[in-house]
Amino acid sequence: MRILTQVLDGAHGKFAAGVHARLSRSNGGGWTTVADAETDAEGRIKDWDDWHLDRGLYRIVFDSDSYFAWLGTTAAYPEVIVIFRTQSESHVFHVQVTLSPYSYSTYFGHIDG
Repeated sequence: MRILTQVLDGAHGKFAAGVHARLSRSNGGGWTTVADAETDAEGRIKDWDDWHLDRGLYRIVFDSDSYFAWLGTTAAYPEVIVIFRTQSESHVFHVQVTLSPYSYSTYFGHIDG
């Protein structure tokens, strides 16, 4: 199983470059950090594209506060947290987040890997 991740800036109509993200896996009583990364010029975290991860419950915490502060704007949501379950190790999962200062949307899908 692999995770493709991308962040878009819905307020400015562009890729959201420089967004810090933390990938964690549920350990039953809390969360264990798997990786920390930052989005590239295309809003992607390409380091995670080729990783093989086990089935389970995961979350990605996106630091929208720092991103919008860097743009000179404040955000209503300082973090955007996407929690998702992966049930097949043969899929490639796609997590996409569109940020704006006062809203966000998420997309979660998969393709057969």
